[in-house]
Amino acid sequence: MVHLSAWGSVLKRVYTCQRPVSQARQIKRLRRIVLKPEEIRKLEAYLKRTFNQSMVVKARPKKDESAEVYLGDEFLGVVFRDEEDGELSYNFSMAILDIDL
Repeated sequence: MVHLSAWGSVLKRVYTCQRPVSQARQIKRLRRIVLKPEEIRKLEAYLKRTFNQSMVVKARPKKDESAEVYLGDEFLGVVFRDEEDGELSYNFSMAILDIDL
C-alpha cells in the first residue's frame, strides 16, 4: 500500500514543474492585441459584402482587443484579431442559446 503523503509529494512536483517557454512566446503573451478602427471598418465591409448589408461591427466600450457584430440591432457575437506566426486572421465567436432554436 502506498502512503498518501508520498503521492501528495509526487503530485506537488508534477504540478509545480513548468515547461520552459521561449522568449518570443513570453513577449507575445505580454503584448495586447488591439483591434484598430481601420480593421473594424474593413471587417464591417467584408461582412456586409459577404452576408447582409445590415451587418454592423462596433468597437466594444471597455475592451479594445475585440469588436461586437450586429445584424441590425440584434447582437450576433464578437470578433477577435488573431496574429500567429506572422499570419493575420480574425475569429468570430457566436453563442446560440437553446431557447433561440
